[in-house]
Amino acid sequence: MRIAQIAPLTESVPPKLYGGTERVVSYITEALVDLGHDVTLFASGDSVTNAKLEAVWPRALRLDPGIRDRIAPHMLLMELVRRKAEEFDVLHFHMDYYSFSVFNRQDTPFVTTLHGRLDLPEQQPVFDTFGTAPVISISNSQRHPLPQAKWLRTVYHGLPDQLYTPQPVEPRYLAFLGRISPEKRVDTAIRIAGRCGLPIRIAAKVDSADLEYFERDIRPLLDLPHVEFIGEIADDQKAEFLSGAHALVFPIDWPEPFGLVMIEAMACGTPVIAFNRGSVPEVLDDGITGFIVEDEIGAVAAVNRLSKLSRAGVRRRFEERFTSRRMAEQYVDVYQSVIRAQKRSRFKVIDTSAN
Repeated sequence: MRIAQIAPLTESVPPKLYGGTERVVSYITEALVDLGHDVTLFASGDSVTNAKLEAVWPRALRLDPGIRDRIAPHMLLMELVRRKAEEFDVLHFHMDYYSFSVFNRQDTPFVTTLHGRLDLPEQQPVFDTFGTAPVISISNSQRHPLPQAKWLRTVYHGLPDQLYTPQPVEPRYLAFLGRISPEKRVDTAIRIAGRCGLPIRIAAKVDSADLEYFERDIRPLLDLPHVEFIGEIADDQKAEFLSGAHALVFPIDWPEPFGLVMIEAMACGTPVIAFNRGSVPEVLDDGITGFIVEDEIGAVAAVNRLSKLSRAGVRRRFEERFTSRRMAEQYVDVYQSVIRAQKRSRFKVIDTSAN
């Protein structure tokens, strides 16, 4: 199958540091190549892939200080894909609703995986208007704000099975990994660790949009004696960081669409203690890969129950549910379904005109 993967240009594929969407695009792309498909990746020129790379912009926009208008390169991306669309059996977008208007008007089947939050009121009229654009959710929970969308399937994220593996280190701390923002609640994670009498290590990115919040609300907490702030870490640092944790603390305060960091921890055999929000009940098996809790009190109690979990069992469940090969196979099923649907649609048009 000839497949186009279309990624945002904000980060490279895979990203050098933080970047959930671009990271998942990389995992999908490489797994599809391994399955024998002819894959072209539309992305920034500093991306690394075994697929064919269509370099739309020389480097990731976040790492290019000269970029002031990030929309312009994405407009070029949309036009390049449109001009090459007939070369592919299916187009797979990872750019929210950017593709809907143009690609609803052309013949190549396309799908869009929605990676972000969908509960913003300004999104409602977009999905009202483009109700026939086929979309894929990354959790069933993610769908709730937009029942009118044309949902095809939920495909959970997956990781290459050997990307992160359990390391022979003694767990000594609680871990927080990801991004510092109000909805991720690193402050809550710090309080949980303090109440448990455990150190917490924080490996997290601070976006420019969250810098004021970080300086005002979080930086003072980093001086607490049980807190160690590491900053952003690269892929090759994650396995040791997560393996060295008693648990990953994930006290989110928003409808998390998936939470890639949860399965990164599971790949390392590290349990997850997560608040019951968004996708969490779909990703975690309560009492097997971690504990789903309602509040800080529940999280502290869960820390005290971690000894009941098997870290080998956590890793096994990751292998059963969240590998990139499994994810890619499910996407292939989706591609085949939209290709069949497009053929049926064309046949109906031809048959109607013949009469």
